Amino acid sequence: MYRSKESTIDRSITPAPGTDFLQLTVDDAPAGELSAWLARRLRLAISDGRLPVGSSLPATRTLAAELRVSRGVVTEAYRRLTEDGHITGRGRAGTTVVAAPVTTPTPRPSRAPHAPGSPQATPFTREPGSDVFDAVRAAPARIDLSPGVPDLASFPRAAWLRAERSVLSSASAPELGYGDPRGAPALRLAVANWLARNRGVMVHPDQVLVVAGTAQTLGLLAQVLRQEGISEVAVEDPGSLGARQHLQHWQLRTPPVAVDSRGISVDELHACGAPAVLVTPAHQFPTGVVLDGERRRELMRWAAGGGLVIEDDYDAEHRYDRPPVAALRSLLAERVCYAGSISKLLAPALRVGWVVAPPRYHRALVEAKRFTDLGNAVLPQLALARLMESGEMERRLRHMRRRHRMRRDVMMKAIEEHLPGAAVRGAAAGLHLTITFDATFADTDLATAVLGRGVKVQPLSWHCRRPYAPGLVLGYAASAPTDIADGIATIGAALQDL
Repeated sequence: MYRSKESTIDRSITPAPGTDFLQLTVDDAPAGELSAWLARRLRLAISDGRLPVGSSLPATRTLAAELRVSRGVVTEAYRRLTEDGHITGRGRAGTTVVAAPVTTPTPRPSRAPHAPGSPQATPFTREPGSDVFDAVRAAPARIDLSPGVPDLASFPRAAWLRAERSVLSSASAPELGYGDPRGAPALRLAVANWLARNRGVMVHPDQVLVVAGTAQTLGLLAQVLRQEGISEVAVEDPGSLGARQHLQHWQLRTPPVAVDSRGISVDELHACGAPAVLVTPAHQFPTGVVLDGERRRELMRWAAGGGLVIEDDYDAEHRYDRPPVAALRSLLAERVCYAGSISKLLAPALRVGWVVAPPRYHRALVEAKRFTDLGNAVLPQLALARLMESGEMERRLRHMRRRHRMRRDVMMKAIEEHLPGAAVRGAAAGLHLTITFDATFADTDLATAVLGRGVKVQPLSWHCRRPYAPGLVLGYAASAPTDIADGIATIGAALQDL
């Protein structure tokens, strides 16, 4: 009896003859055809995309052990696929998929039908939906003048690697666990120091909440404001389409408030009755206007009367032809929620930002962050803290200012040559400028025509709620000077054909 029980237990813990790789099990193989069966299964996985080009196959010894077959069975299957040209052996680098079978692609339905002879569908031929920026990024183009990104080619890879190595060599085991949802203490301290040095904002590290970019700040804040009974946040007009979409996604109404040459109209803000407003005072997006002194005082008086100002300080550090402008947060901390990020300083791919909220909202924002994702990944935070505290960030900013200014100047010269009738706005700072035209055409038609010639831009009308002059929002920071000049010349040629 005892021997029978022992035998049963042994059988139950013996691994089944199968592998997690493609969920293969030899129970499916016909007798005597193991190699042919395995080759067929691998071809099918390559054909249907489960093993795309570049995928690595398990070592023959490993796969044979998991399937509980001889190594020769796997070696023979791999040989057949090698002869077909589907895989190749790379010595110690292993076996890799190098080609997929030629198959007839399944046609994808278009977003909308187009009449014969009508322009090909582009992101600009329809109303911008929630996926519009994804569609723009995916659209093929030889030159990309979209706004919103710094010179990504100059990302300080060597300095980042040094920071990561330093972090990994010194991090204790507990530091590799779940972090503080408010953010790593080292980064919160580095951000507090950065804001004091560069933005005139004095905050304690405990007031800093690390988030996944300004987009997450808007989402978390929207949730908190709705819990407070606030259902609308006024926005600048023109103003960022993306920011407006994020607020609307969280069911907040976004009444528009006009922007003129002095910044947002505080009189119109009073009239609209919204209890909160989102502003970009240091370099208004997309017009580039700086909120002037009198408007700042008016806005602070509005906030002191009970309003909440959400300050998106998205690219204030990049300035060329004007003195620095202090953040609004430095004027009335109790009524200004300050949002910043690393996207325009290093790269959007890092997905790191920060928010400094009025005390009454801080705890609720931390709770919202905790139950969203438990906090940002800790290791990138620690690496970023090393960069910020080492002085590398300031060195990079000085380098970027020189490079961005030169590219801005190239764009300005090209506009003067190829678009002499265009009015230029917002060129004194930031990573983009805006041009407008004294004409009646639709700027989405111009953006479509320009994309058809291989150049990517954004129509100004995307960021406008009310009638505004047609125009384009043009980024210059991420493109080479020759591409900038070529892109503006292409816009000029397309404009003549409208």
